[in-house]
Amino acid sequence: MVVTSNSKAAKRKSADAICNASVIPVFKPWIDETEYAASRAALELGWLGMGSYVNEFEEAMRRFLHAGDRFVAAVSTGHAALHLALLVADVGPGDEVITPSFNNVTDFQAILATGAEPVFCDIQDGTLCIDLDKAELLVTPRTRAIIVTDYGCLLCEHTRVSEFAAKYRIRVIHDAAHAFGSKYQGGMVGSFSDICMFSFDPVKTLTCIDGGMLVVRTREELEKIHEMRLVGMGQPASVMYLNKRAWTYDVKRLGFRYHLANLHAALGLAQLSKIGRISETRRIACRYYNEKLKHFPLLRLPETDFQGITPFLYYVRVPETRRDSFRAHMKEHGVDTGLHWQPGHWFTLFQKCRRGDLAVTDRTGKQIVSLPLHSSMSTETLDRVIEGVRTFCES
Repeated sequence: MVVTSNSKAAKRKSADAICNASVIPVFKPWIDETEYAASRAALELGWLGMGSYVNEFEEAMRRFLHAGDRFVAAVSTGHAALHLALLVADVGPGDEVITPSFNNVTDFQAILATGAEPVFCDIQDGTLCIDLDKAELLVTPRTRAIIVTDYGCLLCEHTRVSEFAAKYRIRVIHDAAHAFGSKYQGGMVGSFSDICMFSFDPVKTLTCIDGGMLVVRTREELEKIHEMRLVGMGQPASVMYLNKRAWTYDVKRLGFRYHLANLHAALGLAQLSKIGRISETRRIACRYYNEKLKHFPLLRLPETDFQGITPFLYYVRVPETRRDSFRAHMKEHGVDTGLHWQPGHWFTLFQKCRRGDLAVTDRTGKQIVSLPLHSSMSTETLDRVIEGVRTFCES
């Protein structure tokens, strides 16, 4: 049977309708004909490795981020970006890296992958971002770098972060996996940090299916990343960006298979073309949540008006004794919820890691709940989520 493009579109809409009529997921990518066309073109090109689309994606990102004289490198995942960022910062065996314990396990694993050790720091109660006052108590002669992570829909105190790094002469890895498209004091996230990384995995605000990106200060750092992402091979990126490869090259440093494929870059370009709509609709959804949920004393909401922010996730904090029943209630009402995150010092692998006072982290880890947030989310879907919350809070 021949299926027309109209039939295909109808089937996709039907599938969306079925999804909307059953369970509302925490995350849902905004995929339409823009991404289908981009994928088709990339596949028809026939060059499936790193090539011309990766170059276009990097250049488009550099313009979008207003990166100025900084350098942009696309890689395979957010984890790859974090690992390479730490290596660019010369983190290695015997070193320590301060990181919020309230963070993704990817950050901790990336630190371990360099041979260094994570040191767990607490977060601020209002922003859920790293508490720099407590971080000061954790600095030792072994401290090589600090990871600062923007959380959900809130940003770190990046001016203070820069001052902190200068004071202790350490490198900053800015984990902006949640903050793509956001602004800090008028500057695009990605345009001002020491080393900044983004993640474009399946659930992120902008997805490449999987992908990551680094923004660094110097050409020397860029060239290190170019070699390390291609298992150490000194193939010029300028050659591969022509959908070609060099057959002779040198290998001078340790490397990994961390390059981004053309297909994923093509998807990233398609998503980037919609970033204005993505940002605006996510802000609208979060403001709608805050307005409708502020009447329920049981909940603690994000303390922001979302101005200049492209939110990655929307969360509430629920009393620890009520969280399990809240999530069960939402599930019964057809609403999925998530936990972002379990603190790092709770995991078996990191039990022996050095840490400071983690009172806010422990409390937050037992209270946090992510509600569904999608790009271009309908009011009907938002109201279904809110109704589930209302019936729980009023029961």
